[in-house]
Amino acid sequence: MLESPAPAADRQPEVIADRGLRMAAQAGYGMAALAVFVGWLYTRHTPIVDAKNGFGYWLGISGASLMATLLLYPIRKRLRFMHALGATRHWFRMHMILGVLGPVLILYHCNFSFGSLNDTVALTCTLLVALSGLVGRYVYAKVHVDLDGHRATLAQLSSRARITAADRTQAPALVPHLLERLTAYDEVVLTPPQSTLASLLLPLKLAVQTRWAAWRLIRYGRSQLRAQAHASPVIRAERTRLQRSMARFVREHLRRVRRVAELGSYERMFSMWHVFHLPFFYMLVVAALIHVLAVHMY
Repeated sequence: MLESPAPAADRQPEVIADRGLRMAAQAGYGMAALAVFVGWLYTRHTPIVDAKNGFGYWLGISGASLMATLLLYPIRKRLRFMHALGATRHWFRMHMILGVLGPVLILYHCNFSFGSLNDTVALTCTLLVALSGLVGRYVYAKVHVDLDGHRATLAQLSSRARITAADRTQAPALVPHLLERLTAYDEVVLTPPQSTLASLLLPLKLAVQTRWAAWRLIRYGRSQLRAQAHASPVIRAERTRLQRSMARFVREHLRRVRRVAELGSYERMFSMWHVFHLPFFYMLVVAALIHVLAVHMY
């Protein structure tokens, strides 16, 4: 028996906190992207720092140090005595911040350009690690319920997606056959893909499919409420509110069902991501050491 979802009032503080953290993260990524764009714009014709001396040199040292600090997060996960040093989510956020800030400093250090073969390899590895880290952060959020490493389970997501009596608000109940159409759509979406490629492409497919279904169902619901408004003064007076309530219900339900259907795909992506991300990081460590030795020896 699946557990019923927690009441909306109990989840409200958690939802607000998650929304605030998402907005802060988006602002941070936006500022990093702006810094990269501005730096690239100013260095197209003239270098702004000397990579071998002064401020430019220390930008490289700082960026490399931040990238080296990224090792603390996987080490903390494996060494039991480090588990008491703060919550996992704080370590994860710090890992992401340093993983973005480090490459930005290194880009400024090298004036947004490739140099010798050694410089090119080191910069390429840095960018690959940063890019794969951002991809991993996105996939991580799809297979975990929080940043403490607790994986989402199919039972939990199915429980949240199920249409319960509490979810059957006044507006959906007034629309004939709306719940039946939603249930029929759920059966189609929750049918597991047959191949690995179909599984990997499933999130993209559902991103389009669920939005199209939402548009059709909301359009159907509005037409039904419009027809009922002609016969009922009460519905006519509350029609705008009922339409908004019905639209929110449909979008939220489809979002939950899509999350259930995507879970297996994102779990497979997360496993594949580990295969690429760690080798990229090891390549970065080797390339960075060679780069530092070459700079100081020649």
